[in-house]
Amino acid sequence: MRPNASAETYIWRGTDDPGRLDTAVAHFEGERLRAHGTSLTSRHSSSWALTTGTDLATGTEWATRTLAVAVNGDGWFRSLELRRGVDGWSATATAGGNAGLPAPGLAEPEALADALDCDLGLCPLTNTMPIRRFGLHTGAGSTPALTMAWVEVPSLRVLPSRQMYRGLGNGKVEFRSADSRSGDGGFSAELTVDHDGIVVDYPGLAALVR
Repeated sequence: MRPNASAETYIWRGTDDPGRLDTAVAHFEGERLRAHGTSLTSRHSSSWALTTGTDLATGTEWATRTLAVAVNGDGWFRSLELRRGVDGWSATATAGGNAGLPAPGLAEPEALADALDCDLGLCPLTNTMPIRRFGLHTGAGSTPALTMAWVEVPSLRVLPSRQMYRGLGNGKVEFRSADSRSGDGGFSAELTVDHDGIVVDYPGLAALVR
């Protein structure tokens, strides 16, 4: 790790599922983030690793470079390696066993052309990149509608998701999703973030326990 880098360990418990425990170790290196973590539920377990940096195509900071995810359930497994380069997004996916889930990998690659960030399902940490890019953890401000490469868990199918963030001050950030997997037309929540822009309380999803 570089001398000016900092690392923090986070542990969240699910509020939608109290049996889910998520962990992450986040390394900040200037305008870059490296992180790895795990998620444990009664149905499956997963591990992941994330790298971000300056986007090679646009020069935008805090953009996703790579996300690797592996999920294991009872008699099945899946893995995904998601990458963003000068030519956009690409993915390598594997699956074994019979999980009865959609196929892993890029489901709509053409819809991710303007996406700079991944969003790993059920993982509070992957909200950090747009929050840091727009400085929302330090004060007011807002983002335009952003397209995210949303990774559905546990299927590891990658779909576009339209999201917006607004800094409210005092460590609060409003999150809005312009689309909804549940069909109710959208979702919003008031997130609490720490000094690094990492979510410590996500109503309805997870809350930090350490």
